[in-house]
Amino acid sequence: MDETIIKIKDVNRIYRDTNGHKIYALRNVNLDIYKGEFISFIGPSGCGKTTLLRLIAGLDIPQSGELLTGGQKIKKPSFKRGYIFQQPTLFPWKTVEENVAAGLKARKIFKEKKGEIKEYINLAGLNGFEKAYPHEISGGMAQRAAIIRALINEPEVLLLDEPLAALDAFKRVEMQALLLRIWDATKTTMAFVTHDVDEAIVLSQRIVIMTARPGKINKIVEVKLGKNRDRNNDDFISLRKQILEELHLASSADAPEPEYLI
Repeated sequence: MDETIIKIKDVNRIYRDTNGHKIYALRNVNLDIYKGEFISFIGPSGCGKTTLLRLIAGLDIPQSGELLTGGQKIKKPSFKRGYIFQQPTLFPWKTVEENVAAGLKARKIFKEKKGEIKEYINLAGLNGFEKAYPHEISGGMAQRAAIIRALINEPEVLLLDEPLAALDAFKRVEMQALLLRIWDATKTTMAFVTHDVDEAIVLSQRIVIMTARPGKINKIVEVKLGKNRDRNNDDFISLRKQILEELHLASSADAPEPEYLI
């Protein structure tokens, strides 16, 4: 049986608009994320994908319901749940090597883990750029550095919020392949937010399709295409069509009734 690493139970996240009305970003969300899986979240803009990721990270808390890891409520951030933003967010005054080491120094385990920095840099294909500063490398390389900076802390879950969105098509495909290599090498649970259906299919074992606000889980699709996924394969094309149809239904759901905005 799959081991649950994150349990999301009846989660509601509510914001207030400028008139003081309550707006549900997430409504009654229930989901188990399994240890070692690659799971993606896809849905219309504003459906709560990033909100859900922030709740899992402990960067935000729900009004009701709970998020659990190891049977304990998630109440605050932890190095056990690494977070990768859309932009690399590297320290501009530090080299690639120093950026990767930053978390280790903050946790005071730099001496014990120092020898692993080179391994992770090699894993990300950044060897030769250890002494480079963020402004001296490409956006894709900076994002690779941000990913291994999180991974070297050996998080149980890596949360990725559209980390490839700013890259051109070629670099994006390259980074997708890198993420799969890293996932295969580290067995880290990956939770990935994207707007790109092909990207979700290429990377994921399961794809969570969310509705327009109030964000709910519309459907969970299992991806059973094996490791090497060809975008031109008939099964890939068929799955893409299925997900696009589900997304259309999720996007065209009726607008929230007035009772949601009280």
